[in-house]
Amino acid sequence: MSESQTGDSRIFFRLTEETLSQDALIAQVSRPDCGAVASFAGIVRGVTQVEGDLAETDFLIYEAYAKMARTESRKLAIQILQKWPEVRAIAMVHRIGRCELGEPTVMVAVSTPHRGDGCFEACKYAIDRLKAIVPIWKQDNHQGANRQEWLEGPPQGELDVNR
Repeated sequence: MSESQTGDSRIFFRLTEETLSQDALIAQVSRPDCGAVASFAGIVRGVTQVEGDLAETDFLIYEAYAKMARTESRKLAIQILQKWPEVRAIAMVHRIGRCELGEPTVMVAVSTPHRGDGCFEACKYAIDRLKAIVPIWKQDNHQGANRQEWLEGPPQGELDVNR
């Protein structure tokens, strides 16, 4: 397990081989002055589009460059705190290692005093940017593990970084 110790209690990032918990993530961002928490969970799906065709996924394997992942996730969190000043806390966790169908692989949670304070927008921005810039790679293992491929996140140009 790798955990981000940023010195800023508003920011939490972790890479782990352990099962992810939505309850633990929400607890990480809960604050007495916040009545809103938005969260996102990415789950291993059983079908993936590969070269225009649908392929059944048996399992995924995630790898990360941990030191750079911590650095990039901290930069992302700081950017979010600046862009949405009402955000009181942000937590991002990502699995590494083997993940089975139906298991959560990535979770993000953001807290704000009220739902209209950018809670939803900051959460969406966090997952979109995390997938684009944090060095975590996914290997999709298809039907019978006869086919494997490493998949990349969306190209930088596909994300509107100024929204």
